[in-house]
Amino acid sequence: MKRFADLTEQEVLALAISNEEDDSRIYKGFAEGLRESYPSSAAVFTAMAEEEIRHRSMLFELYRRKFGDYLPLIRRQDVKGFVARKPLWLMRPLPLEEVRKYAAAMEYETARFYRKASEATTDASLRELLLKLADEEDKHELHAEELSDRLLTRDAVESEAETERRMFVLQYVQPSLVGLMDGSVSTLAPLFAAAFATRNPFETFLVGLAASVGAGISMGFAEALSDDGSLTGRGSPWLRGVICGAMTVIGGLGHTLPYLIPYFWTATIVATAVVVVELGVISWIRYRYMDTPFLQASFQIIVGGTLVFLAGIIIGGAG
Repeated sequence: MKRFADLTEQEVLALAISNEEDDSRIYKGFAEGLRESYPSSAAVFTAMAEEEIRHRSMLFELYRRKFGDYLPLIRRQDVKGFVARKPLWLMRPLPLEEVRKYAAAMEYETARFYRKASEATTDASLRELLLKLADEEDKHELHAEELSDRLLTRDAVESEAETERRMFVLQYVQPSLVGLMDGSVSTLAPLFAAAFATRNPFETFLVGLAASVGAGISMGFAEALSDDGSLTGRGSPWLRGVICGAMTVIGGLGHTLPYLIPYFWTATIVATAVVVVELGVISWIRYRYMDTPFLQASFQIIVGGTLVFLAGIIIGGAG
C-alpha cells in the first residue's frame, strides 16, 4: 500500500475521482435497499448519488485539463490510512437509522481525512486541492440535510417510523417472544415433575438445564429454517434462530436456577415466584409489541402456563 503523503497531485485527483464514483454507487445501493420500505429516504439517497456523479464529472474535467485522458487506477484500499468502509449497503434489509448515520460519517470522515492530509503536505497546489475536496465533502453533508428537509415530510417520516417499528417487531421481538414463551412454558412440566418426583433440588436443576438447552437448540433451528426472510421481511434466518434459541434457554433457566438452592421447598417457592414473573413479562411484551389487549394476553399466557405447571406437579407427585 502507498502512503497518502507519497501520492502525486495526479494520483490524489485520480483517487478523488475514484472516491466520488464509489460513494455514488454506495448511495445508489442504499436507495435500492430502502426503496420498498422507505421510499422517501430512498429518494434522498438517489439525489445524493446524482450529486456525487456531478462532482465526479467536475473533478474529471479538472483532471483532463491538467493531466490528459489517462486516469491511473488507484482506489482507497490502495492507500495506507485512507477511510475504510464496511459494506453496509450489501445488507438486506437495510437498517434505516444506521444507513443515515453511515452516510453522515462518510462525508465527515472523508472531509476530515482531506484536511489532515493537507496539513502534512508541503506542496502548495496539493494542499489547495485537498482543502477544496474537503469543502466539497462539507457541502455534500449540508446538501443531504437540505434534501432530507425537502423530501422527508412529516407524513413520510411517520410512515417510515411505523415501517421501522414493524420490521423491528418481525426481526427481533417476534423470535424473542416465541423463544421466551416456549422456554418459560414448555419446560415447566418436566421441571416440576422432576422436582416432586425426586424431591432433590440438584437433580431437578439438571433436568431443567437439559430441558432448557434442548428446547433452545430445537427452537433455534426451527426458527432459522422456517423461512429465509426474503418474502416476509423477517431478516436473517440465522440471526432470528440465534435470538429465538437464546431466549428459549433464558426462559427455561429462569425457573431452573432456583433449584441450585439446596432446600427443596425454598427452591420450589422461589421457582414458582419466578414463573409468575416470567408469565407477566410475556404478557407485557405481547401487549406492548403485538397489539394484544393486556387482559387477553395475560389470560392466555397465565391460564396456559398454570395448566402446564399443574400437569408437572400432578405427574411428578404421582411417582
